[in-house]
Amino acid sequence: MQLMKVFGLMSVMTALFVLAGNYIGGSSFAILFFVIALVMNVGAFWFSDRAVLKMYKAQIIGPEDAPELYAMVDRLRQRAELPMPTVAIAPQQQPNAFATGRNPEKAVVCVTIGLMNSVNARELEGVIAHELAHIKHRHMLVGTLAAVMAGAITMVGSILRWGFLLGGGRRNDGNPIVMLAMAILAPIGALIIQMAISRQNEFQADATAVQISGDKEGLQSALRRIQEAATRVPMAVNPAAAHMAIINPFSGGRSMPFAKLFSTHPPTEDRIEAIAKVELDPA
Repeated sequence: MQLMKVFGLMSVMTALFVLAGNYIGGSSFAILFFVIALVMNVGAFWFSDRAVLKMYKAQIIGPEDAPELYAMVDRLRQRAELPMPTVAIAPQQQPNAFATGRNPEKAVVCVTIGLMNSVNARELEGVIAHELAHIKHRHMLVGTLAAVMAGAITMVGSILRWGFLLGGGRRNDGNPIVMLAMAILAPIGALIIQMAISRQNEFQADATAVQISGDKEGLQSALRRIQEAATRVPMAVNPAAAHMAIINPFSGGRSMPFAKLFSTHPPTEDRIEAIAKVELDPA
């Protein structure tokens, strides 16, 4: 169900792009900018593991460096039927974690020092299972596709605005008010859809994590602990990598309802409630 919602949102975003492209001076011009956005985002996706590790200043570890953590990842990835990911530790004191990599064979699971020092084994299992769920569902790929479409729509919107300011383009028969409205609203709509996809991915990863670990309370407790820490312990990381963390490291507490539309993560309490409703597969 969650996957169908994601693909539905992607379809809406694609429709927004096509609609906006109809107001450009020729479809080939719109396609050109879509290709530029595609190349930029696919390039970022292809090298995402190294780039994100660098953003978090994380170090790759082996079984001799953190044997309990490594063994936990190995045990849970076998339950998830995944290849062994690269394991890394970031030096940040804020408890948090993320997964990255272009596919399960090139995946990375990273936890912060703060997480290892502040959660118990049961909570850590829930967090690791959540990150493995992102890998299992290829959420990095879904996020990249969403970013490609959102970036392309933003480019189209920018072209439309310039065309309006310069007196219109090739499509002189177009309604300038419609063109201006499209230029302003299409990128906003694309961003809202991109954030909605990100939030759906978090819900799906939470639900799958429960199936991998066989435990609801560990992940619920970890989410509460990490959310509380995010409001008081700063995270020194590039904001571009914030959406990858299990809890947005820059979340400063409750936000206004309208602001949720532009949030990369669902409210933590909503996630905890959704986890409670997950039905565990019979052993």
